[in-house]
Amino acid sequence: MCYIASDLLAALRGNSSPSTKDIKTVVDSVDMETDDDQLNKVISELNGKDIDDVIAQGVGKLGSVPACGAVAVSAAPGSAAPAASFAPAVAGEKKNMGFGLFD
Repeated sequence: MCYIASDLLAALRGNSSPSTKDIKTVVDSVDMETDDDQLNKVISELNGKDIDDVIAQGVGKLGSVPACGAVAVSAAPGSAAPAASFAPAVAGEKKNMGFGLFD
């Protein structure tokens, strides 16, 4: 994902066809390591494509992605569907979930 984001940043700066070096510069600026195989895959997939067209195609595909934690679960025929427990937490019991959006 960071390689795609770096490609988009390069496109915003006016570089419509960033090289491996351009993307590595962006990734290195945030102290991340690069995986040359993955980076080369991203470069080859985006090579010669207009980034606006790629984004437009991606937006069209987002309609099939579940949102808000909705997950399709299919149970095997004849088995009970998995049940979710929505019981409230015991008073005084608090879980620290880390750096979440609303923590």
